[in-house]
Amino acid sequence: MQLNRYWIGVASRDHVESGVQDGFAQLCHGKPEPLKNMSNGDWIIYYSPKVNYKENTPHQKFTAIGRVIDDIIFQVDSGNNFFPFRRNIDFISCNETPIQPLIPQLSFIKSAKYWGYSFRFGHLEINEKDFTLIAERMINERGG
Repeated sequence: MQLNRYWIGVASRDHVESGVQDGFAQLCHGKPEPLKNMSNGDWIIYYSPKVNYKENTPHQKFTAIGRVIDDIIFQVDSGNNFFPFRRNIDFISCNETPIQPLIPQLSFIKSAKYWGYSFRFGHLEINEKDFTLIAERMINERGG
């Protein structure tokens, strides 16, 4: 029996909203490799450092949570000669949650001063304890 794994994807809030609306995850500007590490039943939380992809307005919140629902990685034509890879995700209802209050409690953040460094590759695997901490905050509390 395979154990579930837990992931964080990094994307602007506007891109996360598109994924939630259409039920997919897309990571690292559409690369297939990060999606290949995920399996049916795994969980993903999205962190959005900014509001819009083309702007620099900071957001710094966890913005969506969902579960991988199959083993299919597919490619789509998004126009402008862009063909990203995606995975099907069943997103659940949640509140956007600021990262700042959670920084001292998250084991994948090695430096409170340079906490953003953890997100530099656009995706990362986290442990179940960190996942549960973030998920409980997103599901049970009001976002801010």
